[in-house]
Amino acid sequence: MSPGSWNPTTVVQGIVWIMLGLLLWPEPGTASLPLRMDSVIQALAELEQKASVTKATHTATAWRLSAQDSGPHDPLHHFLLEGWSLKTTKLDPPALSPELQGLTKEVAQHSVHGGQEYGVVLAPDGSTVAVEPLLAGLEAGLQGHRVINLPLDSTATPLGARATFPDVGAVVPDVRATSPGLRDASPDVTSVDVRAVSTNVRVTYLDVGATFPDVRAPSPDVPVPSLPEAKAKSPTTVDRLLVVTLARDLGLTFLQRPQTWSHPGLGAEGCWDKLSAPRNFTLLDPEALPLTTAFLNGALDGALLGDYLSRAPEPRPPLSHLLSQYYGAGVAGDPGLRSNFRRQNGAALTSVPNLTQQVWGTLILLQRLEPAHPQLQGMNQEQLAEVATHATKEFTEAFLGCPAIHPRCRWGALPYRGSPTPLRLPLGFLYVHHTYLPAPPCTTFERCTADMRSMQRFHQDMRGWDDIGYSFVVGSDGYVYEGRGWHWVGAHTRGHNSRGFGVAFVGNYTAELPAQAALRTVRDVLPRCAVRAGLLRPDYALLGHRQLVRTECPGDALFHLLRTWPHFAANVKPRTARRASRSSKRRPPPLTLPATNLQ
Repeated sequence: MSPGSWNPTTVVQGIVWIMLGLLLWPEPGTASLPLRMDSVIQALAELEQKASVTKATHTATAWRLSAQDSGPHDPLHHFLLEGWSLKTTKLDPPALSPELQGLTKEVAQHSVHGGQEYGVVLAPDGSTVAVEPLLAGLEAGLQGHRVINLPLDSTATPLGARATFPDVGAVVPDVRATSPGLRDASPDVTSVDVRAVSTNVRVTYLDVGATFPDVRAPSPDVPVPSLPEAKAKSPTTVDRLLVVTLARDLGLTFLQRPQTWSHPGLGAEGCWDKLSAPRNFTLLDPEALPLTTAFLNGALDGALLGDYLSRAPEPRPPLSHLLSQYYGAGVAGDPGLRSNFRRQNGAALTSVPNLTQQVWGTLILLQRLEPAHPQLQGMNQEQLAEVATHATKEFTEAFLGCPAIHPRCRWGALPYRGSPTPLRLPLGFLYVHHTYLPAPPCTTFERCTADMRSMQRFHQDMRGWDDIGYSFVVGSDGYVYEGRGWHWVGAHTRGHNSRGFGVAFVGNYTAELPAQAALRTVRDVLPRCAVRAGLLRPDYALLGHRQLVRTECPGDALFHLLRTWPHFAANVKPRTARRASRSSKRRPPPLTLPATNLQ
């Protein structure tokens, strides 16, 4: 089916409701299909093919499915997405194949318990995504009307009394920024059109001023002002899209422990049992908060795609096509609008003050809808605002402000040989390398993971090392790959391995430079995140490998650029690689990884 022949938006909305309506709590392992995003897209495509010939409206589908006793009742979700102008017509959802129906039931509800995470799938870029917030964002975007006016009184409003909200569902003004750096500061103005990112401009981390030089986005590591300083006014509206994807769960999670602002379990990662046929996902931190990396990935994807749909002209694209593009080469041919760059695009979607207002407004709305909510009873406006302020600060600094790092299990790392030596943190140095071989930059998850396995085999089998030498490896696919990580001594900079982290760009950068997004990761995002976490000293020094070891690494082009970076230690003179150059004239160069001949 071509996008041009697609039925009106009501049919597309009905597809999402069929998916959302399958919020049945299954026994783990009931679906026979692998838990992959491709399987979700396949289910959507099958639903679209069958729903396209029906005459059902979105509201009829919503009524029929919301009436099912299919899981815990969520008044906020019902109020924002399900409770509008419901009709009495009944419609059975189009029948899926048994395999796809089992899959949709298994992934439709997100939860964390017993160290396992449910309702998540593996995306083609290697990230794990929670399906529930993704679908909620798609539905909110399809509804179009995003602004919800909050009640001004303190009386709880029952779900059936929507007449007291005369302006609920007001149309969001069509205000579009000219670049991703211009973000709205008010919740009653739509967020930035992420499609404004040019297809020939690389997406960069957070500091979008590098892509649009005349626009400077506020850095997420700037402390959010306290309530008295900000003199924040109580919000009067919320954005339906941000509420159902991010704001609700941020507010409720941080409401549980209002006196504890640092949540090390925020954004926890995990491992699949089998990457080729993923079925079970185990968290690396058994004490992880429900706001895992997979959940936040799904929430950001839902917010970004919902924002796209809310602005897209009719006829809107089939959701299976949209997701295939987003988890592939990019939406509408834009490589910047894809899952690999969700954190960067998420940071450009809304400002810190706006997101704070959204979380605060969501807690106010929850107080009205659920007056007996045990966590919200007796909380005044100042307390709610304080929770919202710190929840937003933690999210923007600890998640959006940090790079997406694929753990070792994601690239198929072999076990460490022997016993690793712990680092004494925080460290004072960051050593920059290039891999030299593999020489081409890796631009896909498949290629990058293959390169990681190849380097580990070389380091272990040919060099005789215990593991891959680097602390971290940076691909050109938008991701960082964990090597020895933050806590173990590496084998990257001979004589200095215990004093600093070794970070390598995949590729040979003798004559050219890495991708801008990869450069930004190593220059700004990774060290800033490490400093915040107490892993790297604030006064750390950045050095090229050649400054400490006789080598050409990290390549002339990259090293000359490093000399212009903040924290570069210019007083450390490069150690020339003359010996290596003379020997290379006497015999052909070996097919090795000279950038890692370090231990």
